[in-house]
Amino acid sequence: MPEICRFFGIIIAMFYNEHAPPHFHVRYSGQKAIIGIDALTILEGKLSPRVHGLVIEWASQHQDELRENWRLARVEADLHKIEPLE
Repeated sequence: MPEICRFFGIIIAMFYNEHAPPHFHVRYSGQKAIIGIDALTILEGKLSPRVHGLVIEWASQHQDELRENWRLARVEADLHKIEPLE
């Protein structure tokens, strides 16, 4: 699973050739979740409120880049790194 971003210990990644809807994976200190790119909602898993807030803040700033990485992942092309939340 290629890592596309890391900030504050939060790891954001995407699998190649995944099922719809477009989404990304989040890991942080034993927590795991799948976040939908379009609605920015948790599709599966659970995050603490603090981590969830940080991830949604980051994703809302990078939705277009996430959509582009999703498109690339579907055709098994190299994914782009995305700037972390500062």
